Amino acid sequence: MKNWLVKMVAFAVPLGFATFHAERTPAAGKGSFRVKWDGKVIPGVVSVSALRRKTEVVENRMGGESNQPRRSPGKTEFAPLVIKRTRSADVEFERWANKVWNLTGGLGAEVSLRDFRKDLLIELVSDTGRVTTVFKVYRAWPSEYVAAGDLSAGDPSGAETLILVYEGFDRDNEVR
Repeated sequence: MKNWLVKMVAFAVPLGFATFHAERTPAAGKGSFRVKWDGKVIPGVVSVSALRRKTEVVENRMGGESNQPRRSPGKTEFAPLVIKRTRSADVEFERWANKVWNLTGGLGAEVSLRDFRKDLLIELVSDTGRVTTVFKVYRAWPSEYVAAGDLSAGDPSGAETLILVYEGFDRDNEVR
């Protein structure tokens, strides 16, 4: 059975009254996004935090100018990306996190500096299954890994969480 979202539409009528009628439209389905790295779709991802950047404002004023400062863009920082998924047999989260710190790697081999950074894709998918928007995230690496978060009787498997720091993102303009 399809889930339907009721959308209210207002119509102007004489005497300033408004009437509403319900228009049935399909609700956004599950799987409205995909996360990929190393050319593979990562299964079970249930949430991805916002891609966010913030540029600090640098104010300066020349000696002979008025008290009004000039504002220019300064350093840009990117907020960490939080990816959560249901715990499963897939080990991609754990494998990537182990490239940053692997206790059993031995002395001097705890970190894999050669390949701990990855580029990843976040694909937004329409209800019909067509990829509508792709964001590319550059040089990401896991700064935090939660192997099994908050276990409960309702969800005995817990959830895996990967918190990524990255050096930038942009939209793939070739996907329309």
